[in-house]
Amino acid sequence: MNRKLYSLAIIGIGAVAVISPGEAEAESRVTPELAPYIAIDGSDGAITLIHARVIDGTGAAPLLDQTLTIEKGKISAIRPTNSTERHDGKSVLDMSGRSILPGLVGMHDHLFYIARADNDAEHRQGWPTLLPQMSYSAPRLYLANGVTTIRTTGSMEPYTDINLKRQIEAGKWIGPHMDVTGPYLQGPGNSFVQMHTDNTPEETKATVDFWAAQGVTSFKAYTDLTRAQLKAAIDAAHAHGLKITGHLCSITYPEAAELGIDDLEHGFEVNTQLDPDKKPDICPDSQGRPTLEAMDPDGSAAKKLIELLVQNHVAITSTLPVYDEDGAGNPPLKQHQIDMLTPQARESLLYWRNFDRQDIPRRERRKAFHDKMFKRLQTLERRFVAAGGLLLAGPDPTDDGHIIPGFGDQREIELLVDAGFTPLEAIKIGTWNGALYLGQQDQIGSIAVGKRADLMVVSGDPSSKIDDIENVDLVFRDGMGFNSEKLLQSVRGKYGLY
Repeated sequence: MNRKLYSLAIIGIGAVAVISPGEAEAESRVTPELAPYIAIDGSDGAITLIHARVIDGTGAAPLLDQTLTIEKGKISAIRPTNSTERHDGKSVLDMSGRSILPGLVGMHDHLFYIARADNDAEHRQGWPTLLPQMSYSAPRLYLANGVTTIRTTGSMEPYTDINLKRQIEAGKWIGPHMDVTGPYLQGPGNSFVQMHTDNTPEETKATVDFWAAQGVTSFKAYTDLTRAQLKAAIDAAHAHGLKITGHLCSITYPEAAELGIDDLEHGFEVNTQLDPDKKPDICPDSQGRPTLEAMDPDGSAAKKLIELLVQNHVAITSTLPVYDEDGAGNPPLKQHQIDMLTPQARESLLYWRNFDRQDIPRRERRKAFHDKMFKRLQTLERRFVAAGGLLLAGPDPTDDGHIIPGFGDQREIELLVDAGFTPLEAIKIGTWNGALYLGQQDQIGSIAVGKRADLMVVSGDPSSKIDDIENVDLVFRDGMGFNSEKLLQSVRGKYGLY
């Protein structure tokens, strides 16, 4: 079917502007649902990006003044730009001053929001804490910010996520490609009213088998599973050819590694192996804090643990934005991100922030943790990578509302640089490593001929100034170039509602 396409005009070497529907018509996979947000379409025909800086995601030095051609949704050529090439604003675009990166692969990217009932300025809230689904706003926020593949890493509404994935792939809804994680695998002690509780290994296995048959593509173990339940879940997931990660507490990292888990969430923050009150199969009240405080990154306990994880091929997912705070013990706030929240979500976030400011002892405790333990988390992740471990990246957009889909993924990359990785290393962790873990490295995660055209175009040079990763102009998914600003406009004031 012929459809009018949106084209991208480059005004000199300055700003990118979207022209209302162009005159040219061509065969396209762009559906009416996607069309208002498409700047240029290379999903069926061909488009050429010239004078680009290409950061390929492998950790290699950027290629300067390159021409990248997208044809039928894939990268068909990468070569130095010929000085005689000219852009026409439709099929040939001048990328001078811009960088092309692989689309981010978000490995802890939920599709729900934490809603605390009756939260007020005194930090009081009603029970239960609820986790409403953000099926409209979250996928758009991820895509607008350069995230072209996500792992949902624990689902509140798995049927919704499965159907959402199918509709995105059919071109009917907007969002990134999705690795749909099944519902949280939780044991006795579950405190979330929207989570199912499995009480025995047999029940846990049945849950995995059921959801694998429904179409989920990964699983996540949660805080109160027993070792027997986790073993049953691991064996069942692997029997279906699927991987399983875990946000653990009742089970220590060494125990999980020995049982065969594929991945562990939240870096080294939730390991409970050195907690003095730890009992077998029980999540201690201390929830890993003593272990982190005792685990010197260069000490024998850390070295032994990292060696065990690497030997057992256990990946670690870094979620540094969860622990990201300013010098006063508060998470950073940026107005353009707050603008995405509903008035109620914004109010709740500010209640939490203001409460921290008023409760001086609490603020000082949080600041003390940040000053010492946050750097320890970062250092442990560096030691893990140096030992040959596979580090993944994701923001975990929950907590008090300051971590927003897409924006949080960018912040995770920035905090990896703050941890001591080079910008190129951090970008590799956020792109190639995720693709490798998912087994999709032949299709995504780096820029190479024949791979899917899942790309982000940013103003500036993130290989030297990582903050430039926030300057997203254009995001390609399957060769369709989405206008980032239009996607953000479509959800402004709606995150926290739907």
